[in-house]
Amino acid sequence: MSWVNKLALLCWRYSTITMVLWLFFLIFFGLYASKLPTVLKDHGLLADGAYVKVQQILATDFYIPADPVVLVFEKQRSVSTEQFQRFIQQCLLQLQGIEALSQVVSPLDKQDMLEGNYAYALLAFRLQGYEMKPVLEDIHRRLPSQLNMKVTMTGKSVVQADVNQASQHDLKQAELIGLPAAFLILWFVFRGIIAALIPVAIGIVGVTVTMGIMYGIGTAMELSNFVLNVIPMVGLALSIDFALMVVSRFREERERPTVNPVFALMTTMSTAGRAVLFSAASVFLGLMGILLIPLPIFTSIAVGAMTVVAISVLLTFTLLPALLAKVGSVIQPLTTYLRYSTMPAQPPTIWYAMSLYVMKRPARLLIVASLLLIGCFLPLSNMKLAIPDAASLPQGYESRQAYEIYQTHFVAPETSEVFIIVRGKTDAWSQGDWMRAYTLTQKLKADPDAIRVDSIFAVSPTITEPMLQRFVKGNHMLIHATIKGSPASEQTMDWVRRWEQEGATTGLSLLLGGEAKYEQEVFDAIFENLHKVLLFVIISNFVVLSIAFRSILIPLKTILMNLLSLGAAFGILVWIFQEGHLGMEPGSIAIMIPVFIGGLAFGISMDYGVFLVSRIFEVYKQTGDNDQAVLIGLAATSRIITSAAAIMIAVTAPFAFGEVVGVKQLGVGIAAAIFIDATIIRMVMVPALMKLLGKWNWWAPRRL
Repeated sequence: MSWVNKLALLCWRYSTITMVLWLFFLIFFGLYASKLPTVLKDHGLLADGAYVKVQQILATDFYIPADPVVLVFEKQRSVSTEQFQRFIQQCLLQLQGIEALSQVVSPLDKQDMLEGNYAYALLAFRLQGYEMKPVLEDIHRRLPSQLNMKVTMTGKSVVQADVNQASQHDLKQAELIGLPAAFLILWFVFRGIIAALIPVAIGIVGVTVTMGIMYGIGTAMELSNFVLNVIPMVGLALSIDFALMVVSRFREERERPTVNPVFALMTTMSTAGRAVLFSAASVFLGLMGILLIPLPIFTSIAVGAMTVVAISVLLTFTLLPALLAKVGSVIQPLTTYLRYSTMPAQPPTIWYAMSLYVMKRPARLLIVASLLLIGCFLPLSNMKLAIPDAASLPQGYESRQAYEIYQTHFVAPETSEVFIIVRGKTDAWSQGDWMRAYTLTQKLKADPDAIRVDSIFAVSPTITEPMLQRFVKGNHMLIHATIKGSPASEQTMDWVRRWEQEGATTGLSLLLGGEAKYEQEVFDAIFENLHKVLLFVIISNFVVLSIAFRSILIPLKTILMNLLSLGAAFGILVWIFQEGHLGMEPGSIAIMIPVFIGGLAFGISMDYGVFLVSRIFEVYKQTGDNDQAVLIGLAATSRIITSAAAIMIAVTAPFAFGEVVGVKQLGVGIAAAIFIDATIIRMVMVPALMKLLGKWNWWAPRRL
């Protein structure tokens, strides 16, 4: 008897104690679950590199606000310039005394911040972005409004506050749709309320306990606000599906009148429980790979999702047996489930007929399925990734409207601002340092991609004290360059990388900052480590599946099928969001979404993939007949796999109706990957390939 069986049997025998313990955990962690939003930080899409250091130097040495709040002023044409300026002055005076306000850059002091009917001001605060919510609410209350003039707010902290609020709204909406939909699917599958309620209860407990645990983790490490959406999405899907598989097999074992409930439980845990364990290991390892990308957003998501997977497995092997012990007698066996050791004379279900159809035409159906996947893959070649900005919010949000006004009137299109901090070798600049800095500036001005270069050498032939204060502080010298290309363009990122190396040729130390540097660091942190993630996930899953099925070809085929479903899902994502179909606003794919979908969907789709192959393997061990094993395994699990996929889609798809574009893309991407995997892959390609490979499916070195 394995440890899984022993644990399940122990919880069955002491069901009351087990349920009381989990009730205690639910109450205890539930109290902290509601506090999880209070410990979440920003999006977490920030590399610990030169960009952060330059932001700090600009704020402390050169009084250039780092990620300021931007006030955008707008007037109608009938309003005079003098009236507009008085309105701006009145607004800024109203903000005096706001907590942590450290600097105000007014358009009344800088002409380039006022243009026609528009102007903007910058507000710097001694707070992190995630601490700004009460301050932003205070600003909103203080700002005056007039009929023909208005002021709105934008900036990274403002946009992030709106994203946080919209994400919480998206979560509540998805839960209101997803949970009832999952219950209805379970009710249809089990034909009974009690059996349907058990997986839903397991899912709710799993998510609540995990969110309480993540609150404690959030007090010790930085957590991205994206955790708030991912934990319920993954937790409900996996918890409910694990419970669905176990309860389904338990009902199937209860069909036989001679089998007592304890024996049914032991058989269930040896089969469905084993499948849950290996599928959970695959999910866990898939998520662990995401930790190799050194950005807080990926670390947070990986830790949160791994925690909810662990809790889901623990619930499946403890609370679920306890619940079955209490209510198992009222869960009626469902006679339409298949449990064969030999081929039946008459096809008893539609699932058997469908399985037989696939087995008779494996090559033909494999070609058709491949053509469908190729069609889904076609848009993938045009995928454009971008770091989310204010455009990720709906058009009606004030912060997005203000951002678009600011970009239209005060930012030159297809240009980027780069801040270069030149550091001398000592605290005081030597003659040699001055000469090297001058040479660097002249070389920068001669660069064909440089539109404008502001430095101490470019203002006047004679260096004055005000110029020194503006451009030099201690051993830091500031060079402000405007270059061709948007911050997210490859051209700009290559320019930033190239000039970062210029310090080595000039003998000076350079630090580059600005939006272009921020985007370059994030892109590099992801794409320089993506191959490590893929390698780790593929190798670790191959090892787990090889142990589970004592085979070499089946793990390779399973992993390949998962990669195909992911690629097809990415193609659908591009077609919907990037090309603007199905009523979606055209735009780029958020850079973190493919990684999230890859890690989450790869592991989640393993859930019923392992369940299917486990059942085929179980029959093969009994009969030694590959074709019979594939036919019976597919027929016996098709109903459950379809139901499991439907539940996962019901839980994840409602996020597609959210307000934040990144959340929409995550919901659509995972739902699409699951749908493709549960239909084209699991119901057609997997059995067709297993039929064609025959006994080679089960070849493995003897040590396996």
